[in-house]
Amino acid sequence: MQDEGASPSPRTGIQAIARAAGVLRALEAAPAGLALGELATAVGLPKSTVHRLVQALADEDLVRTGAGGRIRLGPGLARLGAAAHDALADTLRHPLQDLRRDLDETADLAVLDGASVRFIDQAPAPHRLRAVSAVGSAFPLHCTANGKALLSGLTDDAIRDLLPAQLTRFTGTTITTRAALLGELDAVRRTGVAFDREEHTDGISAVAALVTDGSGPVAAMSVPVPTQRFTGNEARYAAAVRAAADAASALLAG
Repeated sequence: MQDEGASPSPRTGIQAIARAAGVLRALEAAPAGLALGELATAVGLPKSTVHRLVQALADEDLVRTGAGGRIRLGPGLARLGAAAHDALADTLRHPLQDLRRDLDETADLAVLDGASVRFIDQAPAPHRLRAVSAVGSAFPLHCTANGKALLSGLTDDAIRDLLPAQLTRFTGTTITTRAALLGELDAVRRTGVAFDREEHTDGISAVAALVTDGSGPVAAMSVPVPTQRFTGNEARYAAAVRAAADAASALLAG
């Protein structure tokens, strides 16, 4: 029997962390928030247990309870996410800059952010005619090279949950159905590279590759290029981006 003043066992602490993580993941999948009962059902725990977890997470600003008692992710997570992105960008800055030097083109680092891809670092090319997207900007997943690279690290079921059956058209070459996108992602998984051939912006093409940490997808490295320089050089760009992403993955895996 445990003394009243004894500290929780390591096993108990690990279980509490796992349950709290489950609550956060369930809320991530429900942007509009969940009532306590809905949240308890989603994580498979008693309401009383979930209530205690929510109170503890709220104390750390990781969740908030809004109008009607619906529980949502809190702003504390955004601060943690920003710090994590900064740390990741710092860790991978050297391979990103090496990629820019190898190709003399802009090199980007991006992460999955809900149903979007978000740029967290960039090494701009010296050319006057170049493709540059501001760090912090978010773009669609289905029509960008880095978005497709990140999607290739997910299961098809996860992609179906993330993206609608009909996808927004941005240019004449945009893939507009989830089914067609899933077919292209099979090729991305086989080759290790994803392409954007003027699918998001006319005149801009790109190639990207997935960065992993040994346990799952973490980020994507990409090189966006004006199509006039990209055409005919796809193989060279693809090989360099894949090599840079492999180097970044090895760095993260330790």
